[in-house]
Amino acid sequence: MGDIASIRANQNATFSATITAVSAPREVTTSRGTSSVADATLQDDTGTTTLTLWGDDIPKYQVGMKIQVTDGWVKDFKGKPQVSLGRSGKITVLP
Repeated sequence: MGDIASIRANQNATFSATITAVSAPREVTTSRGTSSVADATLQDDTGTTTLTLWGDDIPKYQVGMKIQVTDGWVKDFKGKPQVSLGRSGKITVLP
């Protein structure tokens, strides 16, 4: 398993981190219609990144939770890596 410092754009990533912030949900329109989206800030000992949460996933995760992202898809957003679940990714809340 990697860490935040090792994630790279256009690759899948698996790492654990703590949620340090969650933005207020906002409405966006995509090719699939209108949906809610929010950004969670994740932090580990090596740095921080943003995890994009969509729709029903938004209320599941809160500040202070330690999570593991498995097979998250990393893209470059304004020069920084940003993680989403993509097609095969999942989030597990750790004890």
